[in-house]
Amino acid sequence: MSTCLVDNKNITFSSKSHTRILHTRLKRSSVWDIFIKIDDEVHCTMCDTKLKYRSSTTSMMYHIKNKHPDTMPSDGVSLATHAEVTELISRMIEKDLLPISMVSGDGFRELLAYTVHNYKIPSPGDITRLIEGHFHEKVEELVVQLGRVEKVALTADFWTALPFQRYITVSCSFITDDWQGRSAVLQTHKLSSDKRCTTGSVAERLLNTVQTWGIAGKVTACVHNCARDIVSAQACPRVAWEYATCFATTLQLAVSEGLSEDLVRIIVAAGKLVKHFNHNLMACEALKLKQVQMCLPQHKLIQSNKARWDTICDMFERLLEQRWAIKAVLSDRTITNRQEAQILEIEDDCWQVIENFTPVLATLKWATTVISAETEVSISNIYPITFSLIQTHLVPKENDVEQVSEFKLKVDSNDLASKPALIASMLDPRHKHLSFLTPTGRLAAKVKLHELVSKLDIITTTVGTKDEQQETLVTPDISQVAMPSQMRSDTKNTMMLLLGDNYSSSYATDSEAQVDYYLRDIAPSLDTNPLDWWRVNGPRFPKLETLARHYLCVPGVSLPSLLSEAGQAFATMRTRLSPEHVDMMIFVNRNV
Repeated sequence: MSTCLVDNKNITFSSKSHTRILHTRLKRSSVWDIFIKIDDEVHCTMCDTKLKYRSSTTSMMYHIKNKHPDTMPSDGVSLATHAEVTELISRMIEKDLLPISMVSGDGFRELLAYTVHNYKIPSPGDITRLIEGHFHEKVEELVVQLGRVEKVALTADFWTALPFQRYITVSCSFITDDWQGRSAVLQTHKLSSDKRCTTGSVAERLLNTVQTWGIAGKVTACVHNCARDIVSAQACPRVAWEYATCFATTLQLAVSEGLSEDLVRIIVAAGKLVKHFNHNLMACEALKLKQVQMCLPQHKLIQSNKARWDTICDMFERLLEQRWAIKAVLSDRTITNRQEAQILEIEDDCWQVIENFTPVLATLKWATTVISAETEVSISNIYPITFSLIQTHLVPKENDVEQVSEFKLKVDSNDLASKPALIASMLDPRHKHLSFLTPTGRLAAKVKLHELVSKLDIITTTVGTKDEQQETLVTPDISQVAMPSQMRSDTKNTMMLLLGDNYSSSYATDSEAQVDYYLRDIAPSLDTNPLDWWRVNGPRFPKLETLARHYLCVPGVSLPSLLSEAGQAFATMRTRLSPEHVDMMIFVNRNV
């Protein structure tokens, strides 16, 4: 075990290799003869240029070579260059998630020997120590950040490196003081490969992460991408947050369950057709020729992936685009024989199903794209988009073929939203009117918002009071200007005594009044960033502002699946890492 002490907090990690907190170089770089370090910046003593310092001297070396080439001694350049090459190698391994053992490869050593004169190739142990140093630096920075925020949301991303290597990566999202959305990876835990991976064991790992990072009591909700029912708040009494299933994962399940046998049969047939053209060189070349003759886009057919329903949409769209070129190739007996063509050809009624089904899938794909956007507040969009899908885009139409109509009816809105999502929708000024709900539903949601505001702790109330006291009215009163100063003062004091200090203030102080004023306020356009809106309007609704920080930090989806079919894949060499080093590599890779 090793412990990292930051701001009087012990951050404990289970890797024995973490005992070395920071790697100290044996040779001091000569750039420090010209630069001095002040906090997290370095200042050039020659021209007073200021650069950000991230434990690397690369930027300082570039500055000296470009601006002050005559000030660096020749022997200093050599030593610093070698040190920087080693630093860049470690950064490359972190960014690209490469195996550390690559520095032992003969080809890599030949490359470095040719490009850097007299360069001493670092050992895997040297690179490991550098990465460990970067790891602990990032830990320190993140602990400081998390210490400043009131609330965070967790994401639990389940992924598999190999069939018997299962992991859960725990991340957090939060909103900074200046209303900037931020996210960071916290820890990666290895899960049991057998059926012993229970709801309780997952909850214990989440609790361990929360306690390790000192954010106990700050977690609003946990978004997860687990299709199985092994994540539940009832599994562990100590879990105080709510769980919400990743929107993309839920939609994946809804689409999969909505596919009838006829649709599945058509998808399989389309996949066989695409596979034929992608693997048969003669058919592929013939398709390219037909595309030119028919003035069609020179696009390759797309193969669908069982793990991702959106690839079915991509496959169907491309098949429809190239339909007549495909039929022309299949009809050419010099390219495709009769027996093969009979197996591969798609009947006209199946083409009709594909044509009807593709717009439905495209709509669902757009919904996932909006929810998954990293730069937007996504959880507040879940309810509006879900009800729009159900009430508008997935309503069966007269011209729908039977299979498509059946699919639309199978998708249920109740499975695509969670309680934190509805609260976030109310706190998103674009959706606060909840026009997608029934009047009864809107009333119930308003009551819930009143309840949450009234439960805000005394710290939030104090902040709200402070904000109110700092505000002053800037609009002059006409009668006040015309009256003598003494009479003006007496009248003002009398009015304040009768009506109270906050009578003429536009800022609500009462909890119920704040909610009512907020809901009556004009909603901004849909292209408005809700975080930007709260940055400007937060002082008008100080208690709601605090609540908005709590819920708008919750993402609608978990992180893109790490090292899995949907994300980056660990090569065999990388899966040989210990669980502690897998945790370290993912941490430094994602927290750039």
